[in-house]
Amino acid sequence: MKEVIPFLKVKKLYKKYSENIALQDISFNQNRFEKIALVGASGSGKSTLLKIITGHVQADEGEVLYNDKRLLGPLEQLLPGHKDIAYLSQHYELLNNYIVADLIWFENKLSVEDADELFNICKIKELLKRRTDSLSGGEKQRIALCMLLVKSPKLLVLDEPFSNLDLIHKTILKDVLEGITNKLLITCLLASHDPIDTLSWADRILVLQDGKILQEGTPEHLYKHPSNRYVAGLLGKYNLLTITQVKEIFNIDFIDYYQDIIVRPEHVKVVQDSNSRGVVVGIYFYGFYYDVEVLYNKVAILVRVLEPLYKIGDKVRLSFENRDVIKF
Repeated sequence: MKEVIPFLKVKKLYKKYSENIALQDISFNQNRFEKIALVGASGSGKSTLLKIITGHVQADEGEVLYNDKRLLGPLEQLLPGHKDIAYLSQHYELLNNYIVADLIWFENKLSVEDADELFNICKIKELLKRRTDSLSGGEKQRIALCMLLVKSPKLLVLDEPFSNLDLIHKTILKDVLEGITNKLLITCLLASHDPIDTLSWADRILVLQDGKILQEGTPEHLYKHPSNRYVAGLLGKYNLLTITQVKEIFNIDFIDYYQDIIVRPEHVKVVQDSNSRGVVVGIYFYGFYYDVEVLYNKVAILVRVLEPLYKIGDKVRLSFENRDVIKF
């Protein structure tokens, strides 16, 4: 059987700045049309990795292969980058006081019909006659993105595209990314410090910490089976409990070799019970759900519900199913 060559192959990348190690032994493959998100806290190495992949930073060791051909770094060619790879950094800029259409058509390689479809996908058609200095941050980002896409890249790389966007523009950008990958058939790789923005989009998530890939998998797998507290916390709120606390609060026994367990708020159930020692001390509204804080012997437990059937001061009993527990 003929070996399938990955669209993008990252092999044993290593990068060091002075005494600080930015990346250590980073390796992964990306298939064509696969949507991958790199997630991690600030300083975990996401931006450095993307810059090496796009040819804007030279790796100290390792290599990046695009369609089985080694990508050159900035020290190996006059102009950094690759014609098939579009890179939108966190610090993109547009020329001030230019008509948007003039900027885009200057870079355009598409037919009028294809360009018009791209404008619709990027949701910028109504912005074409405006000047760049009159645009909001989210509008400028979509313009910058469109200016890359008119060059017909095969791989789109985005560094923190959701940062500093309000909910409206963040929702618009998510729709744009869906259109880019599904309609334009462009492979996409992005980095985000908030993986909540990528859970519904990514086919696969790579979690970075201190320049290393800590865990990778589908969004659902990482959410349900994080390898440690760092991964669990990146993907959502959780309750961290010792085995002793589980026995006292939930009256559930676990095998003693588990030191700690994690239970997501949505997996904790609340039952009103006047004999219980748990007390509701906080109810927090988040739109379509509520987070309820229950205090039990100085241990705070967070519970997520659609409608709170109790009020602050009520005594409640807590429970959860064994299958919903994350054990370390």
